[in-house]
Amino acid sequence: MLKEENRLKANCAYNATYNNKNVFTTDLLVMYAGKQKENKDYPTKVGFVVSKKIHKRAVRRNRIKRLIRENFRLLLKDNNPTINTYQSIIIMPKYDISNKTYAEINKSILILLNKLANKNI
Repeated sequence: MLKEENRLKANCAYNATYNNKNVFTTDLLVMYAGKQKENKDYPTKVGFVVSKKIHKRAVRRNRIKRLIRENFRLLLKDNNPTINTYQSIIIMPKYDISNKTYAEINKSILILLNKLANKNI
């Protein structure tokens, strides 16, 4: 489970991240990134969104969120250097990825994080 300090929870935080308009995509996922904060004491906060357009059943949407969340949690656990700055991130799939493997999703998340690191927001 993702730590409490790394969860993006407030609706206003989601809206601020969407409004920042820093969008990165791969063939599986879309990532919205908020502004990088000056104070480095705060951890990165992440939100996961799966809309009803992806799948109408909540069980399948939750499965997709669990797949993405677990991959991101493992990256945080490994102290990936591209996640070490405080900012808010929202990750969402482009389509139903519940049949994809952990390795495919992990590769897609790493590509998104590398794009974010190279952008230097």
